[in-house]
Amino acid sequence: MSAIAASSGISTTASALRRLYFVRFAFAIVWALVMFTTAMNLGPLAVTLLVLYPLFDVGAAIVDARSSRSTGSPTLLYVNVAVSSITAIAVAIASTSGIPAVLRVWGAWAIVAGLVQLIVAVPRRKMGGQWPMILSGGISVLAGSSFILGASAANPTLANAAGYAIPGGIFFLISALRLGRAAKGK
Repeated sequence: MSAIAASSGISTTASALRRLYFVRFAFAIVWALVMFTTAMNLGPLAVTLLVLYPLFDVGAAIVDARSSRSTGSPTLLYVNVAVSSITAIAVAIASTSGIPAVLRVWGAWAIVAGLVQLIVAVPRRKMGGQWPMILSGGISVLAGSSFILGASAANPTLANAAGYAIPGGIFFLISALRLGRAAKGK
């Protein structure tokens, strides 16, 4: 592949990722704000939101994988699609057992998704805008562990799950802004 073709591939991928990251930022912030309003109980709105979040991640990972074909193998992104799909089903099932069960599923998902995010973002460092994604992946692993531990608390709440989306959204915004230069082919 020539240097011009490689540069064009990076520019195209960066542009697509930039748009995706802006959408992911907006979704995460709106989702978190709505989720905070229902975080104390596991009613129909909370369950819907908790299933919707990993389903949105499925769609985003598919868009990311399609955008990333020219700059590398999207295999791990398809692993994320499978994991997030399973998580949406598992959250729906866990919601019948209560908040602790949901937190355990949510935590396991955050750990696996964070590890996938780390593994995908590290090789993309040369494109730019990936350090926030690397940090976000690491934080996701730590947050997932805290969800699993928090499931054993006296009065577990979904507020931490809602709060989890905010830093992730902010990291997507930072990455989108940083990818602007790569999207312009500079």
